[in-house]
Amino acid sequence: MRRLIISALAAGLMTFSALAQTTAAEHRQKYDNQVKKVGYDGPGVEIILDRWEADFPEDLDMLYGRFNLYLAKSISTRVVEKEGARYLGAKPILTLKDSLGRDVYYYQENDFDDEYFALSEQAIDKAIRLAPDRLDLRFNKATALFSYEKESPDMATSLLSSLIDYNYAVQPEWKSASASLDDDDFEQGIQDFCASFYALATPASYESFRMLSEKMLKYLPKSTVFMNNLGSYNFVVKQDYKAARKYYDKVIKMEPGNYNAIKNSVLMARRQKSVKLEKKYLPLLVKISPDENERMAAKARLDALNSK
Repeated sequence: MRRLIISALAAGLMTFSALAQTTAAEHRQKYDNQVKKVGYDGPGVEIILDRWEADFPEDLDMLYGRFNLYLAKSISTRVVEKEGARYLGAKPILTLKDSLGRDVYYYQENDFDDEYFALSEQAIDKAIRLAPDRLDLRFNKATALFSYEKESPDMATSLLSSLIDYNYAVQPEWKSASASLDDDDFEQGIQDFCASFYALATPASYESFRMLSEKMLKYLPKSTVFMNNLGSYNFVVKQDYKAARKYYDKVIKMEPGNYNAIKNSVLMARRQKSVKLEKKYLPLLVKISPDENERMAAKARLDALNSK
């Protein structure tokens, strides 16, 4: 028969050891306090994460802290001179004049250390493997890739495309760190990425915008959000006004008060110099625009066209 009696000394040592071990919540509090003081990669942060990992090697918050630590370490910032009043979707941080009086634009640009970036990806990938239903982790990985790839966000696009297929094939019960999520949260998250691709305004990012919007429409054929996206792609990028109008008209038929579709239809009619189309869409803009000045301007334009 095994001896079940533990000496008083051994019991005392076990009790002391249990009391001395820092809990996951205590590690998290120490980490949060330090990050507030010094940032994600400041002094002392990595030491706290090392101790946290030693006690709880699969703690999601610890892994997310690792991700932020290495991502921050990977980034260095420089100021670059570029032509044009936009660069990668951003406005210049400074505009000066050269000796001929021409504008010279300066932008802040991030460079990435590949080794640290790879470590950040390893941390977030492990967290995703441990918690595949944490949508916030997946979106944070996509955001990091989007920043890393700059003008050609191929890996971010591939990740999001696979995530869309996974969402509608598996229908997971998505969660974030603090709440349960639903289909609207997923769709809004994908649309936020589409908006970022569009704002980046490079040939590759425009194609990412189109591809993800088309994929979402495959699963959600009645989504006016992604119909509007494809209308804008054809209007702005391809300048295929016939294709753009097809999408916008479908949106307006489904949602007669859809501001984006109506406003873009008016702009497209003006670009085409089509009085007929302006007369078609201006009354809708007068009716639904949330901006009083815009409504008055649209009405004045309509009155001028009708008086000719």
